Amino acid sequence: MPYAVSLSVRALVEYAFLEGSIDNGFRSASALTDGTKAHQSIQKQYGELDRKEVYLRSEIPAGDLLFVVEGRCDGLLVGENGEITIDEIKSSSREIGSMTESDAPRVHWAQAYMYAYMYALESGIERLRVRLTYVRIDSEEQVRFEREVNAEELASFVAETVEKYAPYARMRLKNKLARDESIGSLAFPFPAYREGQKKLVGAVYKAIDEQRKLFAKAPTGIGKTISTLFPAIKALGLGKLEHLFYLTARTITRTAAEDALSLMRDRGLRLSSVTITAKEKICFQEKVDCRKETCPYADGYYDRINGAVLDLLSNETLITRAVVEAYARKHTVCPFEFALDAAYGADAVICDYNYVFDPRVSLKRLSGEHKQGCALLVDEAHNLIDRAREMYSAELDKRTFLELEREFKGVRTDVHASARAINKRFIELKKQSDGQPIVTRDAPSELMELVEHFAAQAEKVLAGGGAGGESTNLLEAYFAALSFLRIGKLYDERYVTYAETDRNDVRLRMFCLDPSHLLKTMGKGYRSHVFFSATLSPLSYYMDMLGAEEEDYSVTLGSPFRKEQWEVTIAPISTRYADRDATQEPLVKLLRGFVEGRPGNYLIFFPSYAYMNGVYERFMAEISPSGTATIIQTPDMREEERESFLAAFEAGNEGTLIGFAVMGGIFSEGIDLVGDRLGGVAIVGVGMPQLGLERNLIKNHFDVDGRNGFDYAYVFPGMNKVLQSGGRLIRSERDRGKLLLVDDRYLRPPYSRLLPEEWRS
Repeated sequence: MPYAVSLSVRALVEYAFLEGSIDNGFRSASALTDGTKAHQSIQKQYGELDRKEVYLRSEIPAGDLLFVVEGRCDGLLVGENGEITIDEIKSSSREIGSMTESDAPRVHWAQAYMYAYMYALESGIERLRVRLTYVRIDSEEQVRFEREVNAEELASFVAETVEKYAPYARMRLKNKLARDESIGSLAFPFPAYREGQKKLVGAVYKAIDEQRKLFAKAPTGIGKTISTLFPAIKALGLGKLEHLFYLTARTITRTAAEDALSLMRDRGLRLSSVTITAKEKICFQEKVDCRKETCPYADGYYDRINGAVLDLLSNETLITRAVVEAYARKHTVCPFEFALDAAYGADAVICDYNYVFDPRVSLKRLSGEHKQGCALLVDEAHNLIDRAREMYSAELDKRTFLELEREFKGVRTDVHASARAINKRFIELKKQSDGQPIVTRDAPSELMELVEHFAAQAEKVLAGGGAGGESTNLLEAYFAALSFLRIGKLYDERYVTYAETDRNDVRLRMFCLDPSHLLKTMGKGYRSHVFFSATLSPLSYYMDMLGAEEEDYSVTLGSPFRKEQWEVTIAPISTRYADRDATQEPLVKLLRGFVEGRPGNYLIFFPSYAYMNGVYERFMAEISPSGTATIIQTPDMREEERESFLAAFEAGNEGTLIGFAVMGGIFSEGIDLVGDRLGGVAIVGVGMPQLGLERNLIKNHFDVDGRNGFDYAYVFPGMNKVLQSGGRLIRSERDRGKLLLVDDRYLRPPYSRLLPEEWRS
């Protein structure tokens, strides 16, 4: 019996016929000009007997394969004599008046031919016409090209098309059979489960099986990565899933997922996984510039990508950044786009939260059908709340449009006028503000109208070339405008708008106060979500903010470590902002006492760089015992500087090493300094976010909503940083260490209630 390959018309023809470079000139990214209105304007001109958005489905045999292809035809037109025309509409922001039939890409004709074949097969007609209708978005100017085709020609074309796709389909089938066989015999890759680990494995499998969300508070040391991946992979093998995404916020947790997959691969697992690395990090060029004129990896990308993906997925399973780069150089393809294209054919994808939850960069080709067979494993899920606030917020500033107004004066009157109108609106805001922030619960509708007009003018220039078309400032402002408009469409009662002035500049921001609804919306359609972290405390807060529903599950697991492994001291010294100068001297004395007398490696965490640097200076001003070394975290550390910082924490250091770092930073989460690599951790303060406008707006929002706004805005996010930082200390059953908590608030609720049981005396 042939193996069924289900896919859309568009996916089939794009694989078979897409050609050329990644960027053949400027491509509109505007949600406003995505062609929907243009399609509708054409369809409104159809006759009474004509049909639009016609669903078609066909089964196409190809040897050992059976292609099940479906899609929606833009138009099915009936002529005066009953002749049928298949209409494929394509919108464009470019000039189309001089376009000829030879300018129409093969992939567009292929899409029209596929619909013609499917309709001819369904209706039994022998001859019909196919039409490509191009419409310019701004002017609705139209250009049409038509061809007459017969059923025999269409059948030949379709046979050629599926034959182009068949090697990829056969590779996917071969990989799937090998994967499922290997999963069937795959055992848990450790001799025994740690305490609580089996419970987590079972909870993850149950959530996937019953299509629910799971919120798992799983302490450090329980083995969260393997305990979520293993049951998800078992679900893959049993046909309950087709794909899984392992979502992370940091490179180091991506590495943990890769290590877990590598461990299972060594035990026989045959599963293809792709790690997606940000474009800015993986780009081979000195500067990211995706034009074919400047990048050989973008030039002719689509002419080579099918062979590259086939080669990669036929020969590799654990496709890390290094593997992507090696094959990208071999085939001369953009490594970032290559990873994305490979990801659609892989079983598992390891990537940042953005690729699923951010409306600006999410994986657009994941159809509803694909989502239904996909599970999301969200690592360090406590990070997603603030990350989501950023994803769903947008801002513009006056300076950008003042510079454009000056740049385009006498160059392009349309861009100059639209930038000037926005700059004028910012000037009005500045006058209204009188130096104080302007806050409103209403969307900035007047500004959005001006921004929409600016985006349309900018798009004409960027798409049409000519004067101003190469302006980097215009391109950046255009994308900022699109983001602003896109977020404006999401604006509701969970948002606030504020404007702030800074000397001559004005910044206006649409700020998402509560991202839970949008996280729920963007995650809709996936079979299951598993949110897990060591610090989902209190669990009710995280379930609320991450979009839990009544029927979803939660699990709380105890620490696998003994209480005796921790030597915890609470020092009731105030670290409140107003008290820091007065308490700095006793704090430095306390910290010196903490590290003296027991040589080893120590980390001291602070709530901010300014506080840390002040204490560090005073700490260093006093004479240190011989054999004591210090290192300090700095903002924007390069990757090699981070590695050097961690490498200093060697096991068996004869003297004392003290690392100064910030809570919530790169050294407070996801790092493993096992055994003698870390003997003590001190945490100065309760991690409280700095008092400021945005945090106070969050507080007020949740107060009005009947929840404790101060806890939501300050206490819970702050204590999460504390728990993460303290979690660096004990990483295995053999570790022992000292933990010092510096702040009098640790002795009082709600802070004391949020401390783990093993930290309490």
